[in-house]
Parts: sequence; C-alpha cells; structure tokens
Amino acid sequence: MRVVIAEDSVLLRAGLARLLADGGVETVAAVGDGPALVAAVAEHEPDLAIVDVRMPPTHTDEGLRAALRVRAARPGFPILVLSQYVEERYAGDLIGPAVGYLLKERVADVAEFLDAVRQVAAGGTVIDPEVVVQLLSRQRRGTPLDSLSPREREVLALMAEGRSNTAIAARLVVTEGAVEKHVSGIFTKLALGPAPEDHRRVLAVLTYLGR
Repeated sequence: MRVVIAEDSVLLRAGLARLLADGGVETVAAVGDGPALVAAVAEHEPDLAIVDVRMPPTHTDEGLRAALRVRAARPGFPILVLSQYVEERYAGDLIGPAVGYLLKERVADVAEFLDAVRQVAAGGTVIDPEVVVQLLSRQRRGTPLDSLSPREREVLALMAEGRSNTAIAARLVVTEGAVEKHVSGIFTKLALGPAPEDHRRVLAVLTYLGR
C-alpha cells in the first residue's frame, strides 16, 4: 500500500511514516499544507491520503478543503482524516465510503491505527467512537432510529466504528448469526432495502450519525 501524509507537524509526519513503514505501508510523500497534498496525490497516485484537518495558513479547515478537492478530482479516493479534537461541523462532511475520521490520540494504538488505514484503503468507513458520541448527542427525536431496539443500537454503534459482524459478535459476546439478525432488523427498520447501487451498511451508519 502507498500513502501520502498531509500534516504540518514535522515530528508527527515523521512518526506516522515510521508507524506505517513498520506496518508494511509505504509513504510516497509527506507534506505540510493543503496545496501540497493535492499536488502529491496527483503526482504519486497513492492508495490513501492521511490528512490533518487543521493546516497552514489559518489552521482551521485547510486540510479538509484540500481533501475535498482531492476527492472531487478522484471520486471515491480513500481519505483518513486525523484531528486533535472532535469537530462536529467537519465530521458530517467526512462520513461515507472510503473515509475515516480518527482523533490523533488514537494513533497511539498502533494496531488500531494500521487497521483503520487498511479498512479505509479498502473502501470502508472508520469513525472514531468519540466522534460517534458527539454526533449522536445532537441527534433529533422522531426519526426511524427511534424504532431500533437497544441491542440494535449497540450493533449499529459498532458498525459506525467500522467493526465487522465477527468483531461485533466478539464485543457483545453473542453469535455471529445473532448479529446478522440484528443487522437485518436495522436495515428493515431504516427502510434500507437491497439495491445493487447502494451500500446498506454505510447508509445505515449515515442515518445513525444524523446525515
């Protein structure tokens, strides 16, 4: 796997590159601002970009806007966003297939970080649990989510973290068959019927996060 890192901290850039190398992932470019990210992706055509939300010159949303420019040029290009804090106004724009949103503290768990890199590069969605909690705290009542049972909500919360049915079963100490039944119930209650052009698992998570 080949990645581009966009992070204004020289030390963090070097640290991320080292962690990735130890996990068998090649860093083809490490840059410090948004325009350099766009240029690096165009030049190297990597499998994934790891992007800090806040970068020069204003340290507000330059990283996010650069990531959106990259995806506009290359629809579906995998982006793993790192942020120091839970920034709700940005998180909603980042959720979807081949996108991850992690707090930087999560990088300290090397195995979890590398797993997120691989999931996003493969087209999955990985959302930090703290981001899930923040977004759910502002969730409105009177939605199809109200029909979910407590167990279905637990399953959907774990789906939002990017967990597979096997991982969910292990976390909840139930059989994988039980998880499959809960997932099916979630799809039914959220009116997500089978459709070849849609990814129902992602759509369920988007509904859960208030999109």
